[in-house]
Amino acid sequence: MTQRQLKAALRGDAPPYPAEALQGIARHCTLQEDNANKVERQVLKAAAAFLLQGRIGERFEAIVTGAKSTGTFVRIGRPMVEGRLVQGFEGADVGDTLDVRLVGVDAAQGFIDFARN
Repeated sequence: MTQRQLKAALRGDAPPYPAEALQGIARHCTLQEDNANKVERQVLKAAAAFLLQGRIGERFEAIVTGAKSTGTFVRIGRPMVEGRLVQGFEGADVGDTLDVRLVGVDAAQGFIDFARN
Protein backbone atom coordinates (compact mmCIF):
# COMPACT_ATOMS: atom_id res chain seq x y z
CA MET A 1 0.00 0.00 0.00
CA THR A 2 2.76 2.39 0.91
CA GLN A 3 4.56 1.69 -2.37
CA ARG A 4 1.36 2.18 -4.37
CA GLN A 5 0.66 5.46 -2.60
CA LEU A 6 4.25 6.61 -3.15
CA LYS A 7 4.33 5.62 -6.84
CA ALA A 8 1.06 7.41 -7.48
CA ALA A 9 2.36 10.54 -5.75
CA LEU A 10 5.60 10.47 -7.74
CA ARG A 11 3.65 10.10 -11.00
CA GLY A 12 1.28 12.86 -9.97
CA ASP A 13 -1.68 10.47 -10.06
CA ALA A 14 -4.59 10.40 -7.65
CA PRO A 15 -3.98 8.29 -4.55
CA PRO A 16 -5.02 4.65 -5.12
CA TYR A 17 -6.68 4.56 -1.68
CA PRO A 18 -8.98 7.24 -0.28
CA ALA A 19 -8.21 8.49 3.23
CA GLU A 20 -11.22 6.64 4.70
CA ALA A 21 -9.96 3.33 3.29
CA LEU A 22 -6.48 3.96 4.68
CA GLN A 23 -7.94 4.64 8.13
CA GLY A 24 -9.86 1.36 8.00
CA ILE A 25 -6.80 -0.56 6.81
CA ALA A 26 -4.69 1.03 9.56
CA ARG A 27 -7.26 0.04 12.21
CA HIS A 28 -7.30 -3.51 10.87
CA CYS A 29 -3.48 -3.73 10.89
CA THR A 30 -3.34 -2.40 14.46
CA LEU A 31 -5.95 -4.91 15.59
CA GLN A 32 -4.07 -7.78 13.95
CA GLU A 33 -0.80 -6.66 15.57
CA ASP A 34 -2.50 -6.45 18.98
CA ASN A 35 -3.92 -9.96 18.50
CA ALA A 36 -0.50 -11.31 17.51
CA ASN A 37 1.06 -9.71 20.62
CA LYS A 38 -1.59 -11.32 22.85
CA VAL A 39 -0.88 -14.73 21.35
CA GLU A 40 2.87 -14.25 21.75
CA ARG A 41 2.45 -13.28 25.43
CA GLN A 42 0.22 -16.31 26.06
CA VAL A 43 2.70 -18.68 24.39
CA LEU A 44 5.55 -17.27 26.47
CA LYS A 45 3.51 -17.61 29.68
CA ALA A 46 2.57 -21.20 28.82
CA ALA A 47 6.19 -22.06 28.04
CA ALA A 48 7.35 -20.56 31.35
CA ALA A 49 4.72 -22.53 33.27
CA PHE A 50 5.71 -25.73 31.44
CA LEU A 51 9.36 -25.08 32.30
CA LEU A 52 8.51 -24.84 36.01
CA GLN A 53 6.15 -27.84 36.24
CA GLY A 54 8.69 -30.07 37.94
CA ARG A 55 9.80 -27.42 40.43
CA ILE A 56 6.72 -27.12 42.65
CA GLY A 57 7.81 -26.43 46.22
CA GLU A 58 11.13 -24.79 45.29
CA ARG A 59 12.03 -21.43 46.80
CA PHE A 60 13.08 -18.39 44.83
CA GLU A 61 14.06 -14.80 45.45
CA ALA A 62 11.52 -12.58 43.72
CA ILE A 63 10.78 -8.93 43.14
CA VAL A 64 7.26 -7.54 43.21
CA THR A 65 6.49 -6.22 39.72
CA GLY A 66 2.84 -5.31 40.09
CA ALA A 67 0.15 -4.88 42.69
CA LYS A 68 -3.39 -4.21 41.53
CA SER A 69 -6.94 -5.41 42.06
CA THR A 70 -6.34 -8.51 39.90
CA GLY A 71 -3.45 -9.64 42.07
CA THR A 72 0.12 -9.11 43.13
CA PHE A 73 2.75 -10.25 40.67
CA VAL A 74 6.38 -11.23 41.22
CA ARG A 75 9.30 -12.03 38.93
CA ILE A 76 11.96 -14.57 39.77
CA GLY A 77 15.45 -14.39 38.29
CA ARG A 78 16.31 -17.96 37.32
CA PRO A 79 14.51 -18.70 35.13
CA MET A 80 13.26 -15.18 34.58
CA VAL A 81 9.50 -15.62 34.73
CA GLU A 82 6.61 -13.79 36.29
CA GLY A 83 3.75 -15.22 38.28
CA ARG A 84 1.03 -14.29 40.70
CA LEU A 85 1.59 -14.17 44.44
CA VAL A 86 -1.43 -16.10 45.71
CA GLN A 87 -0.46 -16.26 49.41
CA GLY A 88 1.24 -13.66 51.55
CA PHE A 89 0.70 -10.72 49.25
CA GLU A 90 -0.53 -8.45 52.03
CA GLY A 91 1.79 -5.48 52.45
CA ALA A 92 3.87 -6.32 49.36
CA ASP A 93 4.66 -3.26 47.26
CA VAL A 94 6.19 -2.90 43.83
CA GLY A 95 9.97 -3.16 44.08
CA ASP A 96 9.97 -5.25 47.27
CA THR A 97 12.23 -8.30 47.29
CA LEU A 98 10.55 -11.42 48.68
CA ASP A 99 11.37 -15.04 49.38
CA VAL A 100 8.69 -17.07 47.57
CA ARG A 101 7.83 -20.71 46.99
CA LEU A 102 6.37 -22.10 43.76
CA VAL A 103 2.99 -23.56 44.70
CA GLY A 104 1.36 -24.27 41.36
CA VAL A 105 1.47 -24.02 37.61
CA ASP A 106 -1.03 -24.49 34.82
CA ALA A 107 0.87 -24.69 31.54
CA ALA A 108 -2.30 -24.71 29.44
CA GLN A 109 -3.45 -21.41 30.96
CA GLY A 110 0.05 -19.98 31.46
CA PHE A 111 -0.51 -19.57 35.21
CA ILE A 112 2.38 -19.59 37.67
CA ASP A 113 1.48 -19.23 41.36
CA PHE A 114 3.81 -18.37 44.23
CA ALA A 115 3.38 -18.14 48.00
CA ARG A 116 5.41 -15.89 50.24
CA ASN A 117 7.68 -17.71 52.71
